[in-house]
Amino acid sequence: MKGFRLNPEFVIADEQSLRSLFEATHALAILKCQDTLGEHAQDFIRRSPFLCIGTQNLDGKADVSPRGDPVGFVKILDERTLAIPDRPGNNRLDTLINIIANPSVGLMFVIPGFDDTLRVNGRATLVNDPDLLKRMSVNDRAPKLAIVVEVAEVFMHCAKAFRRSRLWSPDHFQNRTEMPSLIKIILDETTGAPSDKDEMRKMDDDLEEDYKRTLY
Repeated sequence: MKGFRLNPEFVIADEQSLRSLFEATHALAILKCQDTLGEHAQDFIRRSPFLCIGTQNLDGKADVSPRGDPVGFVKILDERTLAIPDRPGNNRLDTLINIIANPSVGLMFVIPGFDDTLRVNGRATLVNDPDLLKRMSVNDRAPKLAIVVEVAEVFMHCAKAFRRSRLWSPDHFQNRTEMPSLIKIILDETTGAPSDKDEMRKMDDDLEEDYKRTLY
């Protein structure tokens, strides 16, 4: 595939040029931004089993990580503070390392079946307070640490993206078997996947067993 090159003539590089392409935003789009977790924001968070957290390191390298758990896994400590448990993963620690370097974070809370989402921006701190971690235990396993977020901005995000994508529509669900398994994709792109189907199937089964063993 030939490498793509941007035509500098069509690059939008300043805010004035950007805003000239769009109509002025609606007043409510500005007014809806709050600096505390109100009643509805708290209710949304307590119902949500999934969020994405965006971080950046000091060099501006960005990362977005999914976080999921039973409904209500994010604890609301007060109207300006929430806590997210850090569950076992692949130990790359991308999000956590970024937070140490640059505490600014962006969160997007999702509720299955809801087309609208909740966005929260703020500053994060990594903590391992035993009392807080105990409150986040699942199957008697407490997380090693929590991401505590001091809230700066809170607002609801409209349903357009989810409706355009038809994310929750079963007749638009795709067949996962049409792509290789996670392990095969990673091996294809790194050391090479085994050609033997039985060996590959065993590796897939081992991953499923690892999920069961290390989920919490």
